[in-house]
Amino acid sequence: MSEAYDVVIIGGGPGGYVCAIRAAQLGLKVACVEGRGALGGTCLNVGCIPSKALLHSSEMVHEANGHFAEMGIVAKGVSVDLDKMHAYKKSVIDSNTSGIEFLFKKNKVDYIRGWGKIPAAGKVEVALSDGGAQTLEAKNIVIATGSEPATLPFAEVDQKQVVDSTGALDLPAVPKKLVIIGAGVIGLELGSVWGRMGADVQVLEYLDHITPGMDAEVSKQFQKILTKQGVTFTLGAAVSAVEKSKKGVKVTYKMRKDDSEHTMEADVVLVATGRRPYTDGLGLQDLGVEMTNRGQVKTDGHWRTNVAGVWAIGDVIDGPMLAHKAEEEGTAVAESIAGQSGHVNYKVIPSVIYTSPEVATVGETEEQLKERGVAYKVGKFPFLANGRAKAHFATDGFVKVLADKETDRVLGVHVIGPFAGDLIHEYCVAMEFGASAEDVARTCHAHPTFSEAMREAAMAATFGKPIHA
Repeated sequence: MSEAYDVVIIGGGPGGYVCAIRAAQLGLKVACVEGRGALGGTCLNVGCIPSKALLHSSEMVHEANGHFAEMGIVAKGVSVDLDKMHAYKKSVIDSNTSGIEFLFKKNKVDYIRGWGKIPAAGKVEVALSDGGAQTLEAKNIVIATGSEPATLPFAEVDQKQVVDSTGALDLPAVPKKLVIIGAGVIGLELGSVWGRMGADVQVLEYLDHITPGMDAEVSKQFQKILTKQGVTFTLGAAVSAVEKSKKGVKVTYKMRKDDSEHTMEADVVLVATGRRPYTDGLGLQDLGVEMTNRGQVKTDGHWRTNVAGVWAIGDVIDGPMLAHKAEEEGTAVAESIAGQSGHVNYKVIPSVIYTSPEVATVGETEEQLKERGVAYKVGKFPFLANGRAKAHFATDGFVKVLADKETDRVLGVHVIGPFAGDLIHEYCVAMEFGASAEDVARTCHAHPTFSEAMREAAMAATFGKPIHA
């Protein structure tokens, strides 16, 4: 049976479901094909949302066992019921995924449960989850199939002793010792979860610094804070073997500086070496869709592939693998298909690490500005000098504003501190409108708030000195 649509989106993650809803709002007939069994993709099911639920839980455990007593709150015998914690996490997931189903019904998006394939331009074959097949005719097809955890050839993931990000969210017990391969966002967030609940967390990183691509000053401070929290880092370590036994897991690595070989024992090893585009089973090779040498779908800069009527967004194309980046692209593609001018400003896409403290960044780093030969000025302000941060025992970190030396235009902002992921958006808006650091510095901010630190950093960039430091 064949049904005709204006747009068929393959993939119901942040990029796909947002594209579907926006296209429907613009009057197009839309179907979204998703085989996972639930909408929301990796983000809502085994990524962003469940990890934030566990991060919040572990932060509460940490507060109860630490700062509660200092605040005069008596909480004796605090313990963790991991089964209930996982149940709480699942309830958060279910609430979000069911909410998307409601939005599909509200906007008249057809939700097709199954795995999609593109046998020819204008057609999507769906192997339905409940059996059988269905062919959809489509004027436009959007590939939004996301990504999956990258693997290592010598580290077989069994989701028990050796886990990826999915397995690390469902550990049945707190490991005594957790070894993480990779000091990127995923590894550090999940390491924070289990570290706060009692695990000895050891991080092995191939590079000589953590969080690749981050502003170097922020990265160094972040590592110091995590080390103070109990995370141990071994940098410049090239892992060569991961061996499982009944006793545990042995990780073998060589130090790049001197080629010396070492081993490390663990109860659980988390492979957190990034993610790769997921395009299996789509039939892209037979269709003739051009791919990059990194396995990404190649587009023309406006999300069109080389095959007419086939578009691609999110983690399957070039750019940061971020849910909100995929959402922006989903909206832009829906508007482009509807005859509007879809646009994404890739210079103003924030990135956040949801540890405690959080790390948030938008725009360029100092290293990037130096590489481009841009004359810039720096304004910084420590959370140690923020009254609200003191009241919350959250004084680690600082705000760093980079502005053009001649025009004062904001070029980049980097925050490590409380609620950094929320605070960063003040500068996202400012940069979207081409604001100067002085624009932020002269804008009244409520007192006492964490956001005052954002203003003080702008003062430091504009006037040379903040008020409170």
